[in-house]
Amino acid sequence: MLRSFLVATLVAVAVSPALAQDTAPPQSANAPAAGAPQASPSDIDGETMFATSCGWCHQQGGRAAGRGPKLAGDTKSDEFLIDRIKHGKGGAMPAFGRVFSDGQIIAILAYIRSLDDPGG
Repeated sequence: MLRSFLVATLVAVAVSPALAQDTAPPQSANAPAAGAPQASPSDIDGETMFATSCGWCHQQGGRAAGRGPKLAGDTKSDEFLIDRIKHGKGGAMPAFGRVFSDGQIIAILAYIRSLDDPGG
């Protein structure tokens, strides 16, 4: 009887780590999709990043044209704006894809989308 108990205990101890490795914690229904860029808590807010990097050309915080176009009320797609921020425009706008993380670019995009368009 004692031998059966010991064998059962040894089998349980040996199998437990293998079972623990195969189980993954359930994902939350509110978890972001894998690969979707997210702003992290350590990222500077989009308005500050825009002011310090983009505001030199996009005047009045993007609300007026300067060396770059007015961005308030822009109807271009999010994908277009993200691509333009990442890759720039030859001779007109520098690329920021190596300067900002995807999350930071999303924060800048959110700032641009939040701008009121006083003229439009």
